[in-house]
Amino acid sequence: MSEKKTRFEQALDLFLYAPLGLALTAREELPRLVEKGRKQFSDQATTARLMGEYAVQEGRRDLNERAKKVSDTLSGLTGTRRPAPRPSAPAPSTPAPPPAPSTPAPPVTAPSAPAPPAEAVAPSAPAGPRPSDDSLAIPGYDALSASQVVQRLAGLSTDELEAVRAYESATRGRKTILHRVDQLQSGPAA
Repeated sequence: MSEKKTRFEQALDLFLYAPLGLALTAREELPRLVEKGRKQFSDQATTARLMGEYAVQEGRRDLNERAKKVSDTLSGLTGTRRPAPRPSAPAPSTPAPPPAPSTPAPPVTAPSAPAPPAEAVAPSAPAGPRPSDDSLAIPGYDALSASQVVQRLAGLSTDELEAVRAYESATRGRKTILHRVDQLQSGPAA
């Protein structure tokens, strides 16, 4: 009889004794389960907070690096236009305000104005078809941005710089490139 329980005894076990045992056990185990759940949640929340803070720090670092690269690139582009005024501005501020406008103004105006119109704009533009960049010392010139061309100008000879000036004046006329060519041509000569 003890080996086989009747259906009535099985029903009593299932519907009476099991819930009663569960209730008594829960009363003893409930505080431990609550503490275990609280600890697990606290640990996971701490880990998530640390990971979030780390992600924010790395994001800021990455953003700062990208901003610095963009700033360096922009200052490099504008720096090619402004290195002459910056060194000139601090030095002539006290001793040479009158000589600075009178001396540098004619040379800057003279090479910039006559060179592009005389060589490139007048003969090349109206003469016929657009010139090709195949003769230039910078491969793939037409596909490059102005900043990319400016970076490659420093290694060119005087004749190559003049070819770049003529081509650029006849085609796109990008002032950044033309100004840098002027600087390179006037810099070594002075």
